[in-house]
Amino acid sequence: MNIRSFLADRVRHAMSDAGIPSDYSPHVAISKKAGFGDYQANGAMAAAKAMKTNPRVLAQTIVDHLDLNGIAEKIDIAGPGFINIHLASTWLAKQYDMPAQERIDSQTVVIDYSSPNLAKEMHVGHLRSTIIGDAIARILEFRGDKVIRQNHVGDWGTQFGMLIAELEEQLGDGERAELALKDLEGFYQQAKAHFDKDTAFADRARQYVVALQSGDAKVLRLWEQFKNVSLKHSEDIYQTLNVTLNASNVRGESAYNEDLAPTVTALKAQALAVEDDGAQVVFLQELADKNGNPSPVIIQKKDGGYLYATTDLAALRYRANTLKANRILYFIDARQSLHMQQVFTVARKAGFVDEWVNLEHHPFGTMMGADGKPFKTRSGGTVKLADLLVEAIERAHTIVSEKNPELDAATIKEVSQKVGIGAVKYADLSKTRTNDYIFNWDAMLSFEGNTGPYMQYAYARICSIFRKANIDLNSFSGELCVTEPQEKSLVLKTLQFDEALEHVSADAMPHILCTYLYDLASLFMTFYEACPILKSDVDDNTRNSRLQLSKNVAQRLQQGLELLGIETMERM
Repeated sequence: MNIRSFLADRVRHAMSDAGIPSDYSPHVAISKKAGFGDYQANGAMAAAKAMKTNPRVLAQTIVDHLDLNGIAEKIDIAGPGFINIHLASTWLAKQYDMPAQERIDSQTVVIDYSSPNLAKEMHVGHLRSTIIGDAIARILEFRGDKVIRQNHVGDWGTQFGMLIAELEEQLGDGERAELALKDLEGFYQQAKAHFDKDTAFADRARQYVVALQSGDAKVLRLWEQFKNVSLKHSEDIYQTLNVTLNASNVRGESAYNEDLAPTVTALKAQALAVEDDGAQVVFLQELADKNGNPSPVIIQKKDGGYLYATTDLAALRYRANTLKANRILYFIDARQSLHMQQVFTVARKAGFVDEWVNLEHHPFGTMMGADGKPFKTRSGGTVKLADLLVEAIERAHTIVSEKNPELDAATIKEVSQKVGIGAVKYADLSKTRTNDYIFNWDAMLSFEGNTGPYMQYAYARICSIFRKANIDLNSFSGELCVTEPQEKSLVLKTLQFDEALEHVSADAMPHILCTYLYDLASLFMTFYEACPILKSDVDDNTRNSRLQLSKNVAQRLQQGLELLGIETMERM
């Protein structure tokens, strides 16, 4: 149950009964200070200002009409007109039995994320887009949206002529494609060196670009081989990362080739695209610089070639008109902000996307090294994502082995995989998406503080309580009886799970869910210390109630971590 929405409806009715116009919001939010209730309704101030009346008097009028009988144990007014709602413990305990509220505003959501260049191996620069986008996809899907994942891979362009020519030569020497491309970075460097020193090879590579773009069957077969092996590299990373992207979600730049010319034609027909020095350009006054010069968007080069903007516009046409998206989200780093603004503005002006379709670029900051600069290898090179994940698992293995020497080798291996990958993902997802962050192995693998290992341990600790009681957690059912303040705080926090997901869904900020889960785990530790569960002097009803509350917490922790793409375990 979404308590905030429930209370907002009640307060809204009270405001209406008090004669307040319906366009004033109740502004119900979780109280931030102890003693000021569980929720606050702060709408009286804005309404009073517009109605030219005393806000505290208006707040009292709202309270007089507010029906929370049996729901709130106390309602009071603080300051200039804050309405503090103190919920009744007995009512809270019953909310677990209430049926889930069905969403009436479910949408079709297209999410563009990860998008590696198939000419090279995935590196740390792909990490944030991949795991942030995947977390949001999981959460929106969980909340009832129809989510369409789109992996807009870089599988087209002039570099592919060079790569296909190199692959052809190696296949001609008897090499198998998957072996030739085992090291994508090495293959790319080899092809580039060959291109730079061999004129005949370079000419053939340029001819292959033309042949590829014109649909030559032989070149397309070589391109497909290159693409398939390259995609397998990415899919291996996704599997290790526990990311939900798969081959069916791939729709690369090449998928839009046939719509590039029609896109340009449509822009020219509306006089949005005009010729400028031989190129086709859309000038956007909406994004003009400080001197009033419009922002130029080149959609076709002088030589007839197309650019990223053209492909992105064609992709938008497909997503809005074929996939029928209500909301389109892009998880692309902040350096592409202007590009995305340009594409969105052109798409709106051209009518490629209806006004009611939400276009959202959700940028993210950079992963930084200890020196405050973008994360690199010691030699200054790009860190391969595969290497980073291997190191995470190895480091986790060392820690898990030291902490749990009694575990068998197979269990240690499984736990290390989940802890290592979970630590990398949680360290990223728990930071505000728009901020840069410092990559630090010791911090992310710590079992203390707001970290992945701590969250996984919090879940495992509850599992251990049930093992000690010789009770199956999943099948256990007990009646809640909330008497202690620590119990009430924990019950209330577990019931705010849906509110946290609603907030994440609206703002595409997964750190909000991380913060919620950390607060939940912290409150459980406080509850566990103050409210004994398995001690001999605890009566059966209290014991069962506290076990049920523990189970509710475990379920929220497991579900929340799963939505972040992080696996849990019962022992660690």
